[in-house]
Amino acid sequence: MLTKFDKRDRAGLFRERLAQAMADKGETQSGLARRVGVDRSTISQLLGGDGARLPNAQVVAECASALAVSADWLLGLTERPEPLANLLATSLTLTEAPRALIDETIFGWHQEAAGYKVRHVPATLPDMFKTREMLRWEYEPQLGRSADQAIGASEDRLEWIRGAQSDYEIALPLHELRAFARAEGYYSGLPYAIRIAQIDRLTRLCDQLYPRLRIYLFDARRVFSAPVTIFGPLLAVIYLGRHYLAFRDSQRVVAISQHFDWLVREAQVGARDFPSFLKGLRDDLTRRESAGAQDRSR
Repeated sequence: MLTKFDKRDRAGLFRERLAQAMADKGETQSGLARRVGVDRSTISQLLGGDGARLPNAQVVAECASALAVSADWLLGLTERPEPLANLLATSLTLTEAPRALIDETIFGWHQEAAGYKVRHVPATLPDMFKTREMLRWEYEPQLGRSADQAIGASEDRLEWIRGAQSDYEIALPLHELRAFARAEGYYSGLPYAIRIAQIDRLTRLCDQLYPRLRIYLFDARRVFSAPVTIFGPLLAVIYLGRHYLAFRDSQRVVAISQHFDWLVREAQVGARDFPSFLKGLRDDLTRRESAGAQDRSR
C-alpha cells in the first residue's frame, strides 16, 4: 500500500529519487540536461531547493526515459524503479520446455529455490522419484539410443535436487497412480516388474524423507490442476507442454500457492496416509497379476 504524500513531501521524494537514479547511472547534471533537452540550470533546480513544486509531465517522462526508470517511481507512485515493460518482461516469461528429464531451466529454478519449500503438481509421476527402468521406458521412445546417456546426465541433477534441503509437497490426481498401477492410458504397456519396483521405490522414499517429502492425492472429478511448480516465494511455473509459463510477481506466486493449498485441503489421501495407499495399490496389483497368470496358464 502506497503512502499518501502532500505536495511538499512528494516533491522532496522526487528530488531524492532523481538524484539516486543519476548516481546509479553515473549521470551528471549536464549530461542529463542534454538527454532531456533542457538547460543545466533546470536540472539543478529539480535537484535543489525544498519547495513543493514538481516539474511538468514532459520533463518527468524524459528524465525517467533517460535514466531507465519509471516516471511513477520518480513521483513516488510505486516502489519499483523499473519501467513497466521491464517489469512485465521479468515477471512473466515463456520458456521452451524440451522433452528432457531435468533441463537447464528447471535445474536452475531448483538451484535458485534451494532451502525453500517446493510445491509441485507433476504432469505424470515426479521424475525425481522414478526408477532408472521407469525413466528408460518413458523417455526411450523419444530419445532413442541417447536415452541412457540422458538418464545418466540427469541423475546427478536429480540427486542434487533431492539433497537440496528443500521441503517438497507434491499433489497428484488419484487416477494418475491408479492408471500407472494398472498400465492404462499413458502407462499402457508398462511392464509389471517396473510398476512394482516403482511403487516400492516411492514407498521407501516416503518412509525415508517424510516430513520433508509430503505427497497428497486429490480426486480430479472434484478438483483439478494443470501441471505447476511453485518455487518458494520466488517463482510459480505452469507447464504447457512445449513451454513453461513462469510468473515472478508476488501476487501471482501467492495466487498459485493458494491454488496448491486448495488441492491439499481437498485431498482424498493425505501425506500420512500415502504409504498405506501405496501398499493397497501394490496388493491390488499383485492380485491382478496373479489372477492374470492363472488365466494364462489354463
